[in-house]
Amino acid sequence: MKSKNWMLKAGLLATIGALAAYSSVAMAAKTLVYCSEGSPEGFNSQFFTTSTTADAAGVPMFNRLVEMEIGTTKIVPALAESWEVSADGLSYTFKLRKGVKFHSNAKFKPSRNLNADDIVFSYNRMADLNHPFHKVSPGQTYAYYEDMGMGKIVDKLEKVDDMTVRFKLKHPEAPFLANLTMDFMSVHSAEYADKMMAAGTAETIDKEVIGTGAFQFVSYQKDAIIRYKAFDQYWEGRPKIDNLIYAITPDASVRYAKLKAGECHIMALPKPADIELMKKDPNIKLLTQEGLNIGYISFNVEKKPFDSKLVRQALNMAVDKASILKSVYAGAGQLAKNPIPPTMWSYNDKIKDYAYDSAKAKALLSKAGYPNGMEIELWYLPVSRPYNPDGKRMAELIQADWAKIGVKTKLVTYEWTEYKKRSKTGEQPAMMFGWSGDNGDPDNFFATILGCDAVKGGGNTARWCNKDFEDLIQKAKATPKQAERSKFYEKAQEITHEEAPWITLAHSVRFAPVRKEVIGFKMDSTAHSYFKKVDLAK
Repeated sequence: MKSKNWMLKAGLLATIGALAAYSSVAMAAKTLVYCSEGSPEGFNSQFFTTSTTADAAGVPMFNRLVEMEIGTTKIVPALAESWEVSADGLSYTFKLRKGVKFHSNAKFKPSRNLNADDIVFSYNRMADLNHPFHKVSPGQTYAYYEDMGMGKIVDKLEKVDDMTVRFKLKHPEAPFLANLTMDFMSVHSAEYADKMMAAGTAETIDKEVIGTGAFQFVSYQKDAIIRYKAFDQYWEGRPKIDNLIYAITPDASVRYAKLKAGECHIMALPKPADIELMKKDPNIKLLTQEGLNIGYISFNVEKKPFDSKLVRQALNMAVDKASILKSVYAGAGQLAKNPIPPTMWSYNDKIKDYAYDSAKAKALLSKAGYPNGMEIELWYLPVSRPYNPDGKRMAELIQADWAKIGVKTKLVTYEWTEYKKRSKTGEQPAMMFGWSGDNGDPDNFFATILGCDAVKGGGNTARWCNKDFEDLIQKAKATPKQAERSKFYEKAQEITHEEAPWITLAHSVRFAPVRKEVIGFKMDSTAHSYFKKVDLAK
């Protein structure tokens, strides 16, 4: 208890110190503080796939051609004011919005508004291996572009005129428009890039980012605080708050303490055990929403013993998922049997989950050639996620379950950025992970975290590439009618159940605790947090 209290006090003092460094002028203005759960991997969301990074980069500072209406999966105009799709589904033409301004910083003052060159630059930088900006940030790859297999979908992006661009596709792609709403499709300034290249500091564009979003970057103190300010010339209208601060606070108990103390206005990812207390607090509004998510354990099928389907099935049977739902999620969710949540169209409810049966699991393990069990590693999440509030506790429960069938499990974790980096190259054996949907389309789950292209991109942490599964999801993407697409996805779920590249654990309910003085905050259908329409009561 003393140790926990010390940790709480240390976390509070660290944030107080960081906030005190902010100028008195800024604090006198309307300043909203968001207690976020972790540090971003960077500020160019073209490189990363986590919602932590998207929340700190793509959401506040950038826009896409089209976006989703906050709280829904309805696609609405953004940087493109209108679009047309050809009858054959191979051509998407976008008319750009006039008068959209870019941010500025000490190194760059834009001389023009957004135009087609910025759209072409932002996309081709990812698509063209020989593009002058493709490799300016060493060690970074375009994870989402690769996971989505965009190079196999888009033939080319062309500039029609200064305010019109056209995507030419290689084949019809039903979820294409939804894919364009995602953070990796954020639009950057071509003019800024050219200026930094001329100055010999091209990598600056990925560190001190320039976008068109509601907030512009001010500073970042690693693992402590991110500062933004309202963009006065934002095309949708200046935000109502003047300053936005992300107080990076990995421990959920510390986030809650800060919220109660009024040191942050909104907190990310509360502990399920704290929900009842929050409901009773007159100073807190607790928002809730069914999660468009999945928490899972992935087995790296490129490594023994996980190359054996029997082993994967045995480890599935050995996990008491009901106990995990009760202990880790405090019942705030539902057990998962498929890679997509039951709220999503094409969910196959006919599939029967692996029953918890240690004796049967042990027999199956023996059949697989491991009568005396085995020793394995399980990587567990070092941070709270929308799909998993407590990775360590979950890992301990799974470790105990597997011990009952003779599997000795070493629990391993890394700092979040390192965790992601190592998994991208396939270093992991068994790994705890999850996914929060970005655009409401099943393809965003199936292709992005189980498809063959996602092995290279790193989103497919099981590194599982199954031809029959891949054929089905590719046929689904090329089929325009939802009812017909659904049949392909339902069959694909039968394959994931049989092949068991994952243990599907739970779909969590999401909570957002908000102080009563916050006005206009809405939970999004994704795991993102938007502040551009939020205000604070005086």
